Amino acid sequence: MDSSSHIISAHLSPVTTIADVEQLYSDAKENGFAKLCVPPLFVKKMRIEIADPKIDLATVIGFPFGYSAVEAKLAEIVLAILDGVDELFVVANIAALKNNDWQYLAQELNAILPVIRSKNKKLGIIIEAGILTNEEIVRCCDLYGIAGVDHIITSTGYASKGASRENVNLIRRHLADAVAIIASGNVNDPIFAKDLLEEGAAFVISEKANQLVKMDKKP
Repeated sequence: MDSSSHIISAHLSPVTTIADVEQLYSDAKENGFAKLCVPPLFVKKMRIEIADPKIDLATVIGFPFGYSAVEAKLAEIVLAILDGVDELFVVANIAALKNNDWQYLAQELNAILPVIRSKNKKLGIIIEAGILTNEEIVRCCDLYGIAGVDHIITSTGYASKGASRENVNLIRRHLADAVAIIASGNVNDPIFAKDLLEEGAAFVISEKANQLVKMDKKP
């Protein structure tokens, strides 16, 4: 992989430790990763430790299933902002989506977006593309693209399917140009990561980002 600046290093396991997130930052500094993503519990600590303004700090909201109440997501968002996060990766309510309740999804977005924008933070929406139909993916592109979110993120990594070239290509063809794609979900191979970037992803998220770079540097 030619550019580490397109990699987001993440550690979102339920058994994540302080040592794990500190290693994320060390790896980000060493390899020039664009962002790191940590569980909400560690945002405050990492905000204190991150001295490099070129590295953005992200966390997840409503993770990993997205079906928590809007009020709960708002509470998570407010706390993460107070703790010093730069970007919020919010899991869409996939249960609502699968029940064709697009009004609920629009209301959810209308509740969280103004709060995030008022603090000049970035918003990424995780849509879990691997378990959606093409029609559902396109409707997500319409809803979130028109609203002007910063990123569409393909997967939490917890669904049965993660990122794919096909889904990234489909999203890019139907998503507003100003909205970036973050390919996520089992992106642990440099060739696969490069393929996703070629299909139109701006970033890839990996929990093995350091390994990804080392593999790519092998002769």
